[in-house]
This record gives sequence, structure tokens and C-alpha cells, in this order.
Amino acid sequence: MSALVMVATLALADQTAESGALYRDPVHDGAADASIVAEPGTGRWLMFYTNRRADLTGLDDRDVSWVHGTRIGVAASTDHGASWTYQGTADLPAGAPTHWAPDIVRADGLHHMFLTVVPGVFSDWNAPRAIVHLTSTDLKHWVHRGRLDLGSDRVIDAGVLALPGGGWRMWYKDERDGSRIHAADSPDLDHWTPRGVDLDGPAGEGPKPFVWRGRYWMIVDHWNGLGVYRSTDAEQWQAQPGRLLAEPGARPTDRAKGQHADVVVAGDRAFLFYFTHQDGAPETAGDPTWRRRSVIHAAELLETDGILSVDRNQPVTPNLGSPQ
Repeated sequence: MSALVMVATLALADQTAESGALYRDPVHDGAADASIVAEPGTGRWLMFYTNRRADLTGLDDRDVSWVHGTRIGVAASTDHGASWTYQGTADLPAGAPTHWAPDIVRADGLHHMFLTVVPGVFSDWNAPRAIVHLTSTDLKHWVHRGRLDLGSDRVIDAGVLALPGGGWRMWYKDERDGSRIHAADSPDLDHWTPRGVDLDGPAGEGPKPFVWRGRYWMIVDHWNGLGVYRSTDAEQWQAQPGRLLAEPGARPTDRAKGQHADVVVAGDRAFLFYFTHQDGAPETAGDPTWRRRSVIHAAELLETDGILSVDRNQPVTPNLGSPQ
């Protein structure tokens, strides 16, 4: 880490604590789409995240170049997820200049990352997108295993889960099919067979499947809050009424809808890591481009009779436990 970034990291850490945010990227201030994973043998947790260039100047309101052209950011926690320190960007041999929305699972001692890539820096949303597979033994050095053939040139936001009967399933957004959530199955995380639409719900992105308290759950960003779905077998999903994080929070950096979440289960507890744009931040009054900036927040999930809820205004210090 350069001396300049180190100074920015320390300054931003103070601002982050004051604002109630969990983490802000010290380079571009555009952290989003967090994926949190234990780093074996070190006692650390790592956060891999989309690293948007929120500080890019000279763009009109329609130009989305700022969400392109960056590598995945990495932050580390040595206190079980309570605080995070910037580590730089991930060295991913993905063969594209734009990296989004990593999802990481571990199987047989190997880490598998499923990463959205975009083959350029574009000023609008009209560009091809794909999901690629990378593996690592240490979360630092990665091997490119290939691009997934999912039957569409506009797929993003992989969420991968081991199935109860064996094998794996990946849920993802297919923009060619109205941005509905599709799925694909694999026996080995290398070979995938698309299943088509797999979630009977509205359009969305960032599907996050997880297992907690004897049920399968999936949280999906529907752009007006986070939709919740539950299942007993990861096959048939039942939508929960309402949305999580649809209403703005009270903290200075949390005054917008919650978006694209990750979930870490720690024993009987589960922690939701989501991002917010800074539409409601005080700085937006003097700088309209400030709304591009985004920060990572944490909240604890609560479950009562099969219904998930969250109080985003309740202060929480994540305790993810010691990495296994």
C-alpha cells in the first residue's frame, strides 16, 4: 500500500466511524457488492468488493463510465469483522478491464471465485457481460478456470450454494431475460448447465443464497429494498412479504435504500453486509456527484417464525468469530 493511500485510509477510517458506516474505499469511495470470506491460517476475514470510481469527475448524469474500469478491492479484518482496513486490489487474471460482484465459496481446500467481467469501459449500460471462474489456495494468487457458458451475453452477479443432494447451484441475473434471476447447476464448480428462470419473483440482481436456522434463504436486490425468499430444499422458494432496507436509515451514510447484500452466518447469528449510495448524505447538497459514492454497512438479521427482519438503525458490531 502506498504512503498516500495509507494516509487516506487512516483519515477515512475516522470519518467512517463517525458516520456509522462499516467500510469505505479510501481510493475511489465507491465500495459496493461485498463478498466476505475467511482467510485460512491467518485469523483474518477478507472483504472482496466492487470498487467503483465514484470520485471520477467531468461526467454528465447519464455517463456510467465511473462504474467501469476498476479491479476488485480487498479489505481485511483482524477483529472478527468489527473493523476493516484496505489492502489494495485483487490480482485477478480475468482478461477484462472491469470487474464486478465477486462471489466466493470454498470446496476441498480450494477457493472458487465467480466474477462478473465487462470487456471495456462504457459510458452506458449497453455492453456484454459474463461470469468467469477463478480459483485460489490462498485468496491472493488466482488461476483463471474459464468463462461460463450460461446461454446469454448479459449475465452478472453470481451467488453459489452447495445443494443438499450434492452438487452446486448458481443463481444470477440475466439481463437478456428482463433481469430475472436464472440458475445453473454444476457437479464440480467447473461445468455448468443452465436451468433458466429459477425464482418466481420480480426482476432483481445480486442474489445471495445461504443456510441458516434449518432453512435455505435467498436475498435479492429488487432496487426498492431487498427481497427475501425461503425454502426447505433450495428448489421451491416462497417470497416473504415486504422488503428489507427499503426505507432510508437515520445514520448520515445510511439514508438510502440498502443494496446488493452478502450474509455471513456465525453460529446462531447472521450478519447482513449491504451498501448504500449517498443520495441522502449532507455532502450531496454542495456536490451533486456525491450521490455516486457508496459505503458498506452491517446489520444483524433477525428471524421470527420464518420471517427475516433487520433494524438498520440499531448499532451493531459484527462478530463473525474466528475463521475456520
